[in-house]
Amino acid sequence: MHFSREQMAGAIFFVAVTQFILGLIISEALYPGYSVHDNYISDLGVGPSSLVFNASVVLLGVLSLVAVYFLRQNISLKMVNRFLFLMGLGAIGVGVFTKDFTLVHGAVSSMAFFFGGLSALVSFKVLKQPLSLVSIALGAITLGALALFSLGMWASGSMTSTEALDSGYYLGLGPGGIERMIVYPLLIWLAGFAGYLVTAQEL
Repeated sequence: MHFSREQMAGAIFFVAVTQFILGLIISEALYPGYSVHDNYISDLGVGPSSLVFNASVVLLGVLSLVAVYFLRQNISLKMVNRFLFLMGLGAIGVGVFTKDFTLVHGAVSSMAFFFGGLSALVSFKVLKQPLSLVSIALGAITLGALALFSLGMWASGSMTSTEALDSGYYLGLGPGGIERMIVYPLLIWLAGFAGYLVTAQEL
């Protein structure tokens, strides 16, 4: 059976998202006392769950880059592809440069979040309604939560602390909760985008 490059990319993106979500769940379960409210997602990369989490996030990035390669000749997806490439590089960086590498880790995680959110926003140009509208909403949630997360880190002093400190900018969700409001909408969008690539007849 012959599959188009778009279908291959969609399948790879879907596998990337699925394995990361499962890896995240397993990592949280393996980390004693882990709090979705109080702990950063990246805490999973330096604790007892580090092997699972870091492998999962690196695989997310690597698979994203492979999928991007399959889409490289699709002119209509050129901008989305560029942002997804940068997101993939950022994801790999998160797994390689763990929370212990404070400045580098902050840079690569922000890179993954920001360009992932932009990918969702610009994809509305190629996606059909209502998925195009959903992609705008999910991208806006990711970027909005990223802004609140960044403001909260600055206001609470977390940028110079090894601990996750709470802030009013986190809307009562805590540092871990607001960070998940960055990541989960992005993952949901990427899964939807993957489905679009697999099923679309013409791109």
